[in-house]
Amino acid sequence: MRVPGLFALLGACLLLAGCGAVSSYTSGSPRVSTPDTTASIADTTAPLPPAPVEQPLPDSQALPDAQPLPALGPRKTVAFVAVPPVRPDAVPLPREPAMRSGPRDRIYGRRFSDAKPINFGRASPRVFAVHGVDVSRWQGDIDWQTLRLQGANFAFIKATDGGDHLDPMFRYNWQAAHQAGLRRGAYHFFYWCRNAAEQARWFMRNVPRAEGALPPVLDVEWNADSDCKARLSPAQVQEKMRVFITMVERYYGQRPIIYTAPGFYHDNLEGAFLDYPFWLRSVAQHPSKVFDDRKWIFWQYSGSGLSHGVDGKIDLNVFNGSADAWYRWIGDNAG
Repeated sequence: MRVPGLFALLGACLLLAGCGAVSSYTSGSPRVSTPDTTASIADTTAPLPPAPVEQPLPDSQALPDAQPLPALGPRKTVAFVAVPPVRPDAVPLPREPAMRSGPRDRIYGRRFSDAKPINFGRASPRVFAVHGVDVSRWQGDIDWQTLRLQGANFAFIKATDGGDHLDPMFRYNWQAAHQAGLRRGAYHFFYWCRNAAEQARWFMRNVPRAEGALPPVLDVEWNADSDCKARLSPAQVQEKMRVFITMVERYYGQRPIIYTAPGFYHDNLEGAFLDYPFWLRSVAQHPSKVFDDRKWIFWQYSGSGLSHGVDGKIDLNVFNGSADAWYRWIGDNAG
């Protein structure tokens, strides 16, 4: 879950009608209207205004039985057209029906490869039963059914960052992953120079309360590419996070997952949020060697994965448990 560098920002500015819409969320300028404290949180249990029902993607069909796939080869490169962020007054998508996949989702075995493979030894992610991916606009036009057959049983999809940016591919990815039979969840990239409650409201306005969805994810890390250079104290970081996850948990009725990387974790989160599930980035060693005794639910073990269905690289992840543990966890935590 890394944010692209300056070149991506400049490219987006050229495609959009000026940089005003982009700079509003990449400048890191704080637009704080209320204090970032849990005591300032207003009641978020009331639903936001409804939006028109989304239409299903065209040509949807049941996922076929897995067949051997050919060796990796070039796919058509899809030109990406930037779109302006959704207006701050946008209303959320409606609650969606549950995935029609029977009482238990089929688990497909891992068929991914890696551009920069790591030898994890006995702690290899290969031994885990349930593999998945996380994606954003930077994966372009994903063939979700092919990706599912490759072993993507779940997907965390980039939805929002800051207080006014919606990933242009979110709504398509959200629907297409669902129709291909993946368990899906949405994540928000946190900006440290923006008000936490404002960011939570933006996420809630754009991510549906969908039956069967994975819990929402708060992505917290330092971003060297952002104009926001704030380095808050651990106490300030944790208070901002608690504002966001408290509001989001009330709205979705699910305890959010916290995603983080080693540097940020050791700076701010050791011993904190013990009652929340963690998703840990550890691409060179098993999480137990990087995050000490921190319990985790998901492990992002590669940022250089390769798969049929995706042009370029994709992040690879595993669920911490057996197939039966996965079914139990879904039963307890899915929307």
